[in-house]
Amino acid sequence: MDNALGDFLRARRELVTPAEAGLPPGHGLRRVPGLRREEVAMLAGISVEYYLRLERGRDRSPSPQVIDSLAAVLQLDAEGTAYLSALAQPKSRRRPPRREEQVPRSLELLLQTINVPAIVFNKYSDVLAANPLARALAPDLTPGVNRLRSLFVDKATRAHQPDWEHQTAAVVAHLRAQIGAETDDERLHALIGELSMKSDRFRQLWARHDVRAAQSGPLRIRHPRVGDLELLVEKFKVAGTAGLEALLLHAEPGSRSATALTELLPGAIVP
Repeated sequence: MDNALGDFLRARRELVTPAEAGLPPGHGLRRVPGLRREEVAMLAGISVEYYLRLERGRDRSPSPQVIDSLAAVLQLDAEGTAYLSALAQPKSRRRPPRREEQVPRSLELLLQTINVPAIVFNKYSDVLAANPLARALAPDLTPGVNRLRSLFVDKATRAHQPDWEHQTAAVVAHLRAQIGAETDDERLHALIGELSMKSDRFRQLWARHDVRAAQSGPLRIRHPRVGDLELLVEKFKVAGTAGLEALLLHAEPGSRSATALTELLPGAIVP
């Protein structure tokens, strides 16, 4: 990740076709799937030489005006534009002290009182805490499990995910949003390297550089006892912690999924 800005620019221009950018078809064989470097430079109103310096990591501090122009050409949404801007900010060489990842006791107690599946996880997708209903719902919602590793490598977890392709795309985009411009994280490097070796799907998604902080749409889970559940997803950042998030899953009141969740409650009597 020595050239995170250049990697992002290259990945995103390869996803924009000339037609999407408003360019004429042209002639001859294109050697790249998306826009050429000179096309990005022309559309952004900057010189080809300057764009080459950005993509090759020789200039890592474009102005806000250049960032906005590149974001428009690359058709980035607000999150993608913010991510590009973060990559372009000068980095301090002083590393802040590593803070211990510890779930606040008050939050641990709260999880046990919530009657919907609830977990707390860190920016690497390690599950640090979970209530009994979460553990009963799916194998990857258990403390000690890395949800990324489980989703991409564990066949049992995949069997619980009817929308596996959508979910894998969502969690990788969320991982990029979580880490932001922290591209020198050794633990992150190790996790990405492991998943890239073990999963073609992860490697392809990571190369896209998609960024999405929030999950869109419902989450479907296939449970071996109560069948398919369609659940709504709520995520909250845990204040005062080193990037911890709380995840709550709930169902529309009166729905079949809501009834199924009650059947998974500890002590529930199933007819």
